[in-house]
Amino acid sequence: AALRIPHNQLSWVQTAYLIAEVIGISLTGRLTRLVSLGRLFVLAISGFTLASLCCALSPGFGTLIAFRVVQGFCGGMVIPIVFNAVFVIFPERSRVFATTVAGVFAMLAPTLGPTVGGYITEAYTWHWLFLINLVPGVLVAIVAGWRIRIGQPEWRLWSHLDYLGVVLCAVFLASLEILLKEGPKRNWSGAVVMALAAICIVSGILAVIRCLRHREPVVALDTFGDRVFAINAVYSFLLGAGLYGSVYLLPIFLGFVRQHSPLEIGEIMFVTGAAQLAVAPLAAIAEKRLDSRLLIALGYGLFAAGLIANGFATYETDFRGLFWPQILRGLGVMLCLLPTTTLALERRTGEALSDASALFNLMRNLGGAIGIAFADTILEQRTPVHVSALIARLQAGDPDAARLVGLPLERFHNVPLGPIDQATKDAVAPLVERAALVLSFNEAWIALGVVFGLSLLALPLLRRSKAEAVARPRQAR
Repeated sequence: AALRIPHNQLSWVQTAYLIAEVIGISLTGRLTRLVSLGRLFVLAISGFTLASLCCALSPGFGTLIAFRVVQGFCGGMVIPIVFNAVFVIFPERSRVFATTVAGVFAMLAPTLGPTVGGYITEAYTWHWLFLINLVPGVLVAIVAGWRIRIGQPEWRLWSHLDYLGVVLCAVFLASLEILLKEGPKRNWSGAVVMALAAICIVSGILAVIRCLRHREPVVALDTFGDRVFAINAVYSFLLGAGLYGSVYLLPIFLGFVRQHSPLEIGEIMFVTGAAQLAVAPLAAIAEKRLDSRLLIALGYGLFAAGLIANGFATYETDFRGLFWPQILRGLGVMLCLLPTTTLALERRTGEALSDASALFNLMRNLGGAIGIAFADTILEQRTPVHVSALIARLQAGDPDAARLVGLPLERFHNVPLGPIDQATKDAVAPLVERAALVLSFNEAWIALGVVFGLSLLALPLLRRSKAEAVARPRQAR
């Protein structure tokens, strides 16, 4: 409202960040070699912090979007750098603890975002959504620049950088993000969707060919040739779909169906964050002692159960009905992240580690974008279908349909109601739309949960982690 942003353009504030973020993640492996790990981290944090200040000072929509792009590009590099640094700085015995700390913060961010954002928007001005980044950003940049010395820049590689590959990867990822944003609300049809799909497919094919053939590829796609890494990258993709999909669906349900304020939504969603914090120490201990495949099965099984449990909501479902599904997902998320991260990155060093960390985290963010688009598609396309079906059932006198909609049951005895006056139709229409939306939400939750459950079929293809393989013979002796 302050920047007079049209309602149908508002989502670009987030989409601009996400497009730049996935591009930043994909380039992190190459930029790490060019600049060095320590310097790149300081540059990324500094750029993110400065862009946050500029976002807060933005006088209009255009400048806000421009600075969000800078913020997203810099922010996208931070997470793969952090997970890379864990395996470079820490000895093997300390990596699980370090990965747990990094993972807790990475997973808490999207969960607690609605809580913090809801409080800020109600208690302060919108500027503080960005200004809260300044003090921690400056402190982290100073301390990291002072204390962290990881790697040396390879300036000679700038002349070998595949600039055409950079452009192709950027066009592919940007068109994919925009396609996933626009597709659901356009019913995946029309000139805009077809054009975006064509650009995405062509640029994607050319980017893959370029990365596989160039001697200094922008993205090391040959990393997927390692079966164990590829499987864990798929698990990372699914975790992104489930995590971001659930963080997208729940606030919309609470806002549109339950009519809660941003702060109330955040207070309800805090349950997942609390569960994540509670289980993190146990997950770190278990990761050292138990078979990684068992932990992955438990984590993805719990997360799947939490998704499916949300798929039986009614228009009256609120904190109590959402409590245990959130607990299940909160308990599962760290068990999903820790063992897959260890298996994907533990056997790599140097350039291979930087490339693998970038790809692994890119897969999670792409999974998140596709998970949101998948959920959005169900909401957009299934809601009108449910509206039509509910109207037909109500006219036939179906008491179960009346119960779903929230109408008194006295008139519904499985006998057709006959003609309905316009005033009654107008009064009932919002209730029918609400019930149809709830049914669509339920289908989205269950669909995500089923995909998570099916992922467990890939577990036999994995092996134990390096740490387990060393620890078990010692225990036997």
